[in-house]
Amino acid sequence: MGRSRCVITEPEKAHFLTCTVTDWLPLFTRPALVDILFASWRYQQANQGLKLFGYVVMENHLHYVAQARDLTKCVQTFKSYTARRILDYLTQQGAEATLRQFRFGKRAHKRDREHQIWQEGSHAELVCSEAVMLQKLEYLHLNPVKRGYVDLPEHWRYSSARTYTGQDGLIEIDRWR
Repeated sequence: MGRSRCVITEPEKAHFLTCTVTDWLPLFTRPALVDILFASWRYQQANQGLKLFGYVVMENHLHYVAQARDLTKCVQTFKSYTARRILDYLTQQGAEATLRQFRFGKRAHKRDREHQIWQEGSHAELVCSEAVMLQKLEYLHLNPVKRGYVDLPEHWRYSSARTYTGQDGLIEIDRWR
């Protein structure tokens, strides 16, 4: 098994996670690539006990709050599966310039692959209280507002803020209270 820089301190509790695209490349401006993320989360919700409390997908990174019996494994499989699917998509689309950037961004110790889609680690932070949960959800929902992309969090298509305001979201979440 490969190295893991995702440290889940208390697996029975929710964690705030960040996944960043190598070199901050703007991958998720393509809806088909965001669909890959959502498909992976849906699979994990149905088959691996993933509870997804909130998320935001930006053009080059994502934040989410999640919990699972083995959250470390969920994060590893999420990143591995989505990386493979993203590479398949980019190859099918003939996105050679982007693929070259991911070849260049591959870390020297990664001998089992030609490309690196995700930066190492997921910066897991324990959500140890209701106050911390609310702070993390607010932080991730305000991400596109702070970037100036939308005026209100629920206007960002790729965010659970829509669900928290009573609208239909693009993926089911486990609403926090």
